[in-house]
Amino acid sequence: MEWSDVVDNPSLQDLPFKIELNKFGKLLMSPASNNRGMLQGALAGALWSKHPQGRVITECSVQTSDGVKVADVAWASDAFIAEFGYETPYVQAPELCIEIVSPSNSKLEITTKVDLYLAKGAKEVWVVYDNSVMDIFTYKGQVEGSPMSEGIREQIFR
Repeated sequence: MEWSDVVDNPSLQDLPFKIELNKFGKLLMSPASNNRGMLQGALAGALWSKHPQGRVITECSVQTSDGVKVADVAWASDAFIAEFGYETPYVQAPELCIEIVSPSNSKLEITTKVDLYLAKGAKEVWVVYDNSVMDIFTYKGQVEGSPMSEGIREQIFR
């Protein structure tokens, strides 16, 4: 199955799950919670207000070496949008990809997604937990903060 098949399939449009494809074309679904939705909205709003020189994308699909992965929230610079537009899925990751961890996510799954987004060109990957923790990763590994993240924690965990 290709990502375009997933996007165009009417029976997959309103599922209460986050959908991704693995490298074999198999659907992966994880349940969504209201708390995850609240964090997704808070992150999108905070990024939109603090970094207006780009675009915020929720449910951002990225073609990786392990299939299509979907970042819960992403931020793409105007230059990224000028180059890639709104193609689905992106062949390169936007500058910032954010994963909101659900109870069904394993540590290995999240670590793998961080590595996949960075390998596809993301400058930063944030991993957000519902217990007011946000980890930030770059090509250097985990870092304490970044110019992109300044003030964001305070906005989303209030």
